[in-house]
Amino acid sequence: PRFERKGKTMPYTSANGYMFSLLNKKGEFGIRFSKTIQDIYINELNATIFHSYGAVMRGYVLIPKDKWNDLKTLSQYLNESYDYVMSLEPK
Repeated sequence: PRFERKGKTMPYTSANGYMFSLLNKKGEFGIRFSKTIQDIYINELNATIFHSYGAVMRGYVLIPKDKWNDLKTLSQYLNESYDYVMSLEPK
């Protein structure tokens, strides 16, 4: 696999020193994208910016629950997000 789930109490994925997806304590799923892709998905999915523990997670899109069972699309989102963080300067 290109990446693996991490975290025991708060599942997340990370690469290149950056988290790129996470499940918050409310059970909401956020995926990180470039600003351009973020704007596209917010419009296409009628979604919002993701929040976790009361903080606005800049760059993250709240993935609607009705998309969670579409594993092909979720896989596409996660791969796009992974490619994005791998394009950033390593932390």
